[in-house]
Amino acid sequence: MHNQVDQAAGLRKMKKMKPVRVIAITSGKGGVGKTNLSVNIGIALADMGRRVALLDADMGLANVDILLGMYPKFNLSHVLSGDKTLDEIMLNGPSGLKIIPGASGIQKMAELTTIEQAAIVRAFSDIDADLDVLIVDTAAGISSSVVNFARACQEIVVVVCDEPTSLTDAYAFIKLLNRDYGLSHFHVICNMVQSVQQGMALFQKLTKVTSHYLDVTLQFDGAVPYDEYLRKSVQKQNPVVVAFPGCQAAQAIKGIAGKIDHWPLKSQAGGYIEFFIEKMLQYGAEEYAA
Repeated sequence: MHNQVDQAAGLRKMKKMKPVRVIAITSGKGGVGKTNLSVNIGIALADMGRRVALLDADMGLANVDILLGMYPKFNLSHVLSGDKTLDEIMLNGPSGLKIIPGASGIQKMAELTTIEQAAIVRAFSDIDADLDVLIVDTAAGISSSVVNFARACQEIVVVVCDEPTSLTDAYAFIKLLNRDYGLSHFHVICNMVQSVQQGMALFQKLTKVTSHYLDVTLQFDGAVPYDEYLRKSVQKQNPVVVAFPGCQAAQAIKGIAGKIDHWPLKSQAGGYIEFFIEKMLQYGAEEYAA
């Protein structure tokens, strides 16, 4: 019996050798289409054969489920309380995308007991061997909860659109993470633009300011054009890569997903989901203590 347990543990350890991509998709302001991109990128990666989960980390106005026409009865708070397992709260989205409905308050995560912390870390570590990518859809803005989620992820994608406030707020967010927490590499997606050229021009506007005032590297991951089919897909509560896979927006999103799939995989310990959760709990506790 002990040998069987040891063998199972050994097999699990071997499975966990491959790290999971943990990606924050965020923005300086609301209304830039961040959550829509998170959902569609997740589906596009799943269509490529990747095992993907999407954590709705907007603790105030969670809306991933609305975009998918889902109405979850349970969320991460039920895992924290011990009433449900992570597997029991996860929803099945298109193409096998797994949806993790978020809890209703970052402060609650900061106030967890040691036993509760261990339970939530264990819940996520139990699924990381079954995933290739975890996408964390943060809230808009630069609140402490958004910053904490972003800091805990391996990669940070900042979504901007062609509005002065979008660029200003994106810069403020990047500046905060760079100056206060030492983060220096950010991905940028330009959304709702008229053309790839306009998207590149928008990216260059942002890099012109960041290169002058900050010590950061920005990587342009692509531009998604304004597309009437995108609006229709939202009304249908059916992601555009599913409802209208041949439209310009869907094609652009698939191209971005292809780039993400080819990002170099980070193999250090932080590549595992339990480390992401441990960081979240640590940052939340630090914030609460302050």
